[in-house]
Amino acid sequence: MRLYHDGCAGRIEATGRKTMTGTLFLCATPIGNLEDITLRVLRTLKEVDLIAAEDTRNSIRLLNHFEIKTKLTSYHEYNKIEKAAVLVEKMKQGINVALITDAGTPGISDPGEELVRQCLDAGITVTSLPGACACITALTMSGQPTRRFAFEAFLPYDKKEREEILNELKNETRTIILYEAPHHLKKTLIECREYLGNRKMTVCKELTKKHEKKLRGTLDEVIAFYEENEPRGEYVLVFEGKSRQEIKQEAQEKWMELSLEEHMARYTDQGVDRKEAMKLVAKDRGVRKRDVYNELLKMK
Repeated sequence: MRLYHDGCAGRIEATGRKTMTGTLFLCATPIGNLEDITLRVLRTLKEVDLIAAEDTRNSIRLLNHFEIKTKLTSYHEYNKIEKAAVLVEKMKQGINVALITDAGTPGISDPGEELVRQCLDAGITVTSLPGACACITALTMSGQPTRRFAFEAFLPYDKKEREEILNELKNETRTIILYEAPHHLKKTLIECREYLGNRKMTVCKELTKKHEKKLRGTLDEVIAFYEENEPRGEYVLVFEGKSRQEIKQEAQEKWMELSLEEHMARYTDQGVDRKEAMKLVAKDRGVRKRDVYNELLKMK
């Protein structure tokens, strides 16, 4: 007897046919509170042929708690390419696989994305069972704008790559979400202050757990707090985006560092006629074209 996935209803049903390929089920697991697991995930974990887990030692506790006896195999960052190929072959033979991470939704800042890619390349059905996700949980309770956001997960350890990403985030207008471990929190906050300025932000820790807390303030206020209080637990950092008005003002101030003649030359040297150049200069500086014209007349 095999299981197959009904893509419309998201059901797993028994069938005697053995020729169908299996399905990959991305199963979200709790990020702290076991009551956050869904009924659909529980049923799926019981009915699939195999569960691929990021850390089998952690996952076995979850499975034991819910009396799930399905066979378990490891799938993690250090075997993701080779093991994904093995799992794909199993699914080609009709085996249904559930993927779980240590906490939260598989494929979000974990090796699950590689397995998903290989499955899709092989023509295997992939479906995601919604549930807990730390970045969304933090965002919705942060008090920061939620309509548009940029999720960066953990900043890279490599210094050059880290600096490149922080530079990219300098003028990010969307809300920014980062993950951080307690032993790196202070360093990351100081780096963010250097690149992002004194932004408003919310620090969320131990989400859905007994000691869940959030701290709202400016980056300076948050840094000062953690100078006095040692970080403990897992953190999600939610920063407000940079306002478009601030970006526009900074650009205008940069142009103002040039004399009017130098600014005009930036365009005329590229073959732009003088009338059009005045129009562009006025736009760059946030002034009227007539003001530029009058200033240039005074210089003659």
